[in-house]
Amino acid sequence: MRLKHIEVFNAIMLTGTVSAAARLLHVTQPAVTQTLQHAELQLGYALFTRQRRRLVPTREAQALYPEVQHLVSQLESVRRIAHALRSDGEAQLRVLVVPSLAVRALPDALQAFRARHPAMPVAIRVLHSREIAQAIALQEGDVGIVYGSVRHPAVHEEPVATGRLVCVSRVGTPGADRRSTVALEDVLKEPFTRIDERDPIGAMLAEQFSRSGNAPRADITVQTHHIAMVLAEQGFGPAIIDSFTAQASRSDTLHVRTVLPEVPVEVRALLPQGVRSPKPVADFIKAFRAAVGA
Repeated sequence: MRLKHIEVFNAIMLTGTVSAAARLLHVTQPAVTQTLQHAELQLGYALFTRQRRRLVPTREAQALYPEVQHLVSQLESVRRIAHALRSDGEAQLRVLVVPSLAVRALPDALQAFRARHPAMPVAIRVLHSREIAQAIALQEGDVGIVYGSVRHPAVHEEPVATGRLVCVSRVGTPGADRRSTVALEDVLKEPFTRIDERDPIGAMLAEQFSRSGNAPRADITVQTHHIAMVLAEQGFGPAIIDSFTAQASRSDTLHVRTVLPEVPVEVRALLPQGVRSPKPVADFIKAFRAAVGA
């Protein structure tokens, strides 16, 4: 199959009709029909059967489709890299940051960055750590701020700050005493809000649970540390989050305690591997380091 065959095949699989595929590809319906017929002629079998007004994929088409999806994804990556390379001269700082650190640390860092680069446009995308690593590898961003290490061959990492896990709970609720520390095993005795294991810190917590031999009684599971903290502020029970997120709270009703044994939480900056970063990127990392260290 040639590339144009694959594009038409994928468009029909997505839309189900020749007319819709033509609109998706911005070509005419006869062009789609002709390309499909040529593909089937070269393959020696039909890819679709017509049922009423829709094209239904054959058994062969269904077997081909997963590989076609993989190839289309790779082609899209090539397009995205090409666009990112074209955009390099636009003098814009593209920042990718995890949700929790976008709430307080990012605005503080931007204030310091603006003092040095008042006229530079800044584009911000809020993504999860793995998504940020992939985007940086594709050069869709100039700098990414994530939790932990992503270990991606196309990404360079720089340490920004090291915090720790803390337990947050609403003042006046059971367990929210005046202690500044709390044992992890004590938190596990009651239901608590847990971070999804697809998050680096959620995975770290799961590893801690496994080592201790305890089965956590998670009442609520969320994707971001900030949501966990907000739920704790509203009295939905304790949550284990990172100390950087806890710093973002200005609530008088939130009690913060360090989890023992202490579990370090790293914040790192991600940069495209082998690409020389302009000075504004270094200035932004410096500003972010100061923001989370404050």
